[in-house]
Amino acid sequence: MHPILEHNRQAWNDRVRTRGRHTRTVTDKELTDPLRAVDPDGWLGGDIRGKRVLCLAAGGGLQSILYAAAGGVVTVVDLSDEMLELDRAIAAERGVQVNPVRASMDDLSALGDAKFDIIIQPVSTCYVPHVSLVYHQVARLQSAGGLYISQHKQPVSLQTAAMPSPDGYLIAESYYRAEALPAASEGLMHREAGTMEFIHRWSQLVGDLCRAGYVIEDLAEPEHYNPQAQRGTAAHRYCFAPPYVKLKARRTDAQPAAIGVGRLWTPDSAVE
Repeated sequence: MHPILEHNRQAWNDRVRTRGRHTRTVTDKELTDPLRAVDPDGWLGGDIRGKRVLCLAAGGGLQSILYAAAGGVVTVVDLSDEMLELDRAIAAERGVQVNPVRASMDDLSALGDAKFDIIIQPVSTCYVPHVSLVYHQVARLQSAGGLYISQHKQPVSLQTAAMPSPDGYLIAESYYRAEALPAASEGLMHREAGTMEFIHRWSQLVGDLCRAGYVIEDLAEPEHYNPQAQRGTAAHRYCFAPPYVKLKARRTDAQPAAIGVGRLWTPDSAVE
């Protein structure tokens, strides 16, 4: 396994063991209306019963359980053994069926020639250097006309300093940075301490998705900002550096363009 992937696998295993942020499992309240809990924008049309659903890089006993409870035939892929163990345990506890598969989001060969009507990816592409590789893997597994709904960390959020200076929140990282970001401190809401994260430009997040054979149908920016929040808090920072973007894309019957990942990646260039 590539050192970057192994590093992030271990980091997320550790987060589960310490019950870190983003490792909570499904709640009783969410299960009262599972589809609304995972699709507040209504992008899935209100009914996924019988649909083949891939929850990509989405282990942890939350996403997969909700889609299965809503009637989907669910496969969940994650690199972290511990996150997938939560899926197995919570699925058994809640009486739903999910198929856990350990794999990296940029190499889904373990799924063979499976085809999915819906592919869901919560915020996770920041943990791989090249988002284009993820998109091409997704395109291979997606049926024509199928939906791919993905969330990504906005580049400006990863570029911007965590705390304000007298002049405001300063851009501290290059938009074109190819190496992994400096290690994050504990407690940051827009980063996960212990992981290796990468900035992806808009030409990669959006352009590479189109080049992989998708048409973007909608875009949303989850609103977590609060102009009245205390200076230096996450909600205040999000007024200036929005954290996430959510993309609704539909698979066409076009063949993906050749993958372009820029300069060659080496483990030595990934760590500072």
